[in-house]
Amino acid sequence: MKIDEAVPLARFTTIGTGGPARALAQPASLDELEEALAWARERDLGVATIGLGSNLLAADDGVDALVLKLAGDLATAETHDTMLVAGGGAANAVCLHRARAAGLGGFEFACAIPGTVGGGVRMNAGAYGSDWSAILVRALVVDGTRAAWLTPAELGLSYRRSRLGPGEVVARAEFQLEPRDPAEIKARVSELQALRKAAQPTNKRTFGSVFKNPDHELSAGRMLEACGLKGFRVGGAQISPRHANFIENADGARAADAISLMAEARRRAHETYGVELEHEVQFLGPLELPPLAA
Repeated sequence: MKIDEAVPLARFTTIGTGGPARALAQPASLDELEEALAWARERDLGVATIGLGSNLLAADDGVDALVLKLAGDLATAETHDTMLVAGGGAANAVCLHRARAAGLGGFEFACAIPGTVGGGVRMNAGAYGSDWSAILVRALVVDGTRAAWLTPAELGLSYRRSRLGPGEVVARAEFQLEPRDPAEIKARVSELQALRKAAQPTNKRTFGSVFKNPDHELSAGRMLEACGLKGFRVGGAQISPRHANFIENADGARAADAISLMAEARRRAHETYGVELEHEVQFLGPLELPPLAA
């Protein structure tokens, strides 16, 4: 299997930022995935999986790790009776298409999540009242020393999180769906996509939602909007004028610009509402937010 070195990550992330990965591999089978993990282990390198590159902010100085983008058999999806079986690298859009063609409902909410099955497992992705934990039966997790099928409870799925560590890769997942008229599925997907398009900057380069919704009457987006942050800009990045919980690559943004925006957003939310916003976007490489002032 080919492993490339010093690969710029900007072209693999939806926001279009990120320096070079120490190495990048695109395993297309379980054997190739295990080979890649062994390669990283021999070199004492960390491992990160990027999926479609959404929900990720990669450091401008690069990522000293083996970055994986699952391909081939690890990015396919098919149905068996009422079960959807998909590789960790399968795009949610592909899975939804397979489910609808088979007359299986329950995956419609994922039309609002531009990512992959494995990324969804890792963060228990969700939208419009449902999430992975509601339909996931089990996931095959590979870490270089073993491969194990884990249930949602064993994965520790909760709001936008799991217990999976950086070196644990979701190779495959099984979802329990239910029979539903394909026309009904299509109508529901159209409705959700219209809602998303109306509320979110779907025609801009973003990494998706910035912060998790806090335990507060206001969502993160509403809170940041009330703090006057819509359109606020640092360098080439700006907080979306359409939805304050999104950061857009307005003009040659760097990861550092996005970090500065996130720090300012957290500061204002804490100062105004006493809330410590927690970022939903995953960091790759040496990135961190400064601590909030006491």
